[in-house]
Amino acid sequence: MRFPFALLFFCLIATSTIAQQTKKDTTVLKEVVILASRFPEKKEDVAQQIQIIKKDRIQQLNGANPADILQQTPGVLVQKSQLGGGSPIIRGFEANKVLLVVDGVRMNNAIYRGGHLQNVITLDNEALESLEVGFGPSSVSYGSDALGGVIHAHTKNPDLNRTSIGAFSRYASAAKAFSTGLSANYGRKNWAVFTQLSFSDFNDLRQGGRNYKNDAWKTKYLVKREGNQDVVANNPNPDVQSASGYQQVDLMQKWLYRSSDRVSHLINLQYSTSSDVPRYDRLAQLQNNQPRFAQWYYGPQKRLLAAYQLKLQGFKGWFDRSNITLAYQDVVESRHDRRLNNVSLNNRIEEVGVYSLNADFSKHWGAQELSYGLELSHNEVASSAHRLNINTGVRSGLDTRYPDGGSTMTSAALFLAHRWELHPKWLLSSGFRLNKVQLEALFNDQTFFPFPFNTVKQNNLAWSGNVGLIYKSENRWRFSLLGSTGFRAPNVDDLAKVFESVPGNVIVPNPNLKPEYTYNLELSMEKRFENQSRFQFNTFYTWYRDAITTQATTFNGQTEIMYNGELSKVTSNVNANQAYLYGFSGSIDLFIAKHIWLKNDATYTFARITSTSPIQPLDHIPPFFGSSRIAYENQKFQAEFFIQYNGWKRLKDYQPNGEDNLPQATPNGMPAWQTLNFRSAYQVYKSLKLQLALENILDQNYRVFASGISAPGRNFIISLRGNF
Repeated sequence: MRFPFALLFFCLIATSTIAQQTKKDTTVLKEVVILASRFPEKKEDVAQQIQIIKKDRIQQLNGANPADILQQTPGVLVQKSQLGGGSPIIRGFEANKVLLVVDGVRMNNAIYRGGHLQNVITLDNEALESLEVGFGPSSVSYGSDALGGVIHAHTKNPDLNRTSIGAFSRYASAAKAFSTGLSANYGRKNWAVFTQLSFSDFNDLRQGGRNYKNDAWKTKYLVKREGNQDVVANNPNPDVQSASGYQQVDLMQKWLYRSSDRVSHLINLQYSTSSDVPRYDRLAQLQNNQPRFAQWYYGPQKRLLAAYQLKLQGFKGWFDRSNITLAYQDVVESRHDRRLNNVSLNNRIEEVGVYSLNADFSKHWGAQELSYGLELSHNEVASSAHRLNINTGVRSGLDTRYPDGGSTMTSAALFLAHRWELHPKWLLSSGFRLNKVQLEALFNDQTFFPFPFNTVKQNNLAWSGNVGLIYKSENRWRFSLLGSTGFRAPNVDDLAKVFESVPGNVIVPNPNLKPEYTYNLELSMEKRFENQSRFQFNTFYTWYRDAITTQATTFNGQTEIMYNGELSKVTSNVNANQAYLYGFSGSIDLFIAKHIWLKNDATYTFARITSTSPIQPLDHIPPFFGSSRIAYENQKFQAEFFIQYNGWKRLKDYQPNGEDNLPQATPNGMPAWQTLNFRSAYQVYKSLKLQLALENILDQNYRVFASGISAPGRNFIISLRGNF
């Protein structure tokens, strides 16, 4: 671990010498973001810390899915429970405490859970125009769930007056993974259409073979079905994480019609589906030195988005610009599990329909800008379940994960944001949001759990706000101070779920949950040099109140009940925790010679729960992590050698009852790791690009913090991209 730290220290010293000595006067491009106010604005005028990953960089990173792109984004760590997964962690918040947005429409729905999610992989890398990551509470613009931050994905739009065809193919050796796709754009003066189709096939993932930290990470056994019996066999190659592969198809279709210079209409259709996705961490569990499960997989994860967007600009009166978006989403997911030597396959299926309206407006006058709008959303959840005898085909009853009578969740919000350029050097911003959330869940069938209630209802009113101040000096220093709040209203998963959280623990509903809040203060500083070298530093402190956590409780006076054939401890979600979080992140982009850059980033987070005795760590807190890279780039060739690293996550820093997969760690915690990697790209012809990469060159065996599957071993990647 000494090399990355030494390199980072070197860059801190070198920034003040090399960069200042370089006299090249290059105009610094003004980056534009949409995340903060929902309208394009200069990034330097936003007090919130934001990372932008543009289309060219997404292609250069050459990841299998957006989770892999986010894993290489400064300040973001990604947990994986299976190969078909990826749960971003931002400032110590994860899953339903980080908001996912695509093209202005929130993806988080009523059943986003508090553990680990895989929904981000339903986006297609090849369809992305950019990814914006906003750090810290973002509830003023986006409402509930944005406690740790927002990940806003912008997909490609049709281009007017342009006809083009694109194609790509990608092969990665660690999972013998093959991806391919086609895109087409046809545009005339006032209208255009864009199509993107992608297919990916992932085989079982091979982990690294050097420096094993935990022998339990090896896949020792395979379960095969022979006749009417389960047969446990030795895995011929324990480095291959058997039963981890899957397939995925993504389709996007957009139509753009510009009726005038001031009015445009966009129809946006997105569809993603997969094969069954094995839940690797559950399949790897052992009981009495035998696999606990013969089968555990997610059914095809389907996401449909249909949206219409009306854009208005150049108007006079109450607004200059307006975006109005009507959207419908249909999300289907399911869970299927069967114990070893048990003929009963448990099947639980969830379908969520989400209707939403976003109406955003912006008005400029003089040095001030006012953004305001409203958001309406309505979730309908249908949950069903059955048990299937795999030998006879006979179905029988099974308890549902969510209320069998259905659940609804409705949200209505008004927000207002104001920006005022007090002076060319000073900019003041502020915002306020009022949000009302209603929830109702019906328990019709009480065969399995005779709750003392048939209906669970919630009616919450929550507010959030922010105030930011930016100072920009004449010598290219920029300082910003931001105070912000965030909230998250309990959803159906929090309120009404019945599920085995960890082996031997079952969660039962708690009708008395209320929203959880964060209060955040952060300071950022940035220095830009004439040669485009740049230094950034951000530090924050967050107070976390009424945090929803899982604690032991009783059901009908009992502390333990039978669930899925196992005597399980009864737990429930409660607003019990008060906590604090603080941390820092820093980055250096250093222009050291013509076409050559040295780039470094590092992130640290610390958190503790103050409402327990003794004080305990908060879960989802990653260890120290970062990267160091040296890059060369000219018009036709790009090359990048880089190191990614994570520090130790010691056992004393784990939350004992949290979601950090403590059983996956070694007796000393999750070991530190670092990987050496190389990637390159060459523009063979104007219309053809070749990309080559070698990741984890030393074939290190490691796991990212809280992950239930090991990271890829030595991984050779080759890609071809064509645009015609």
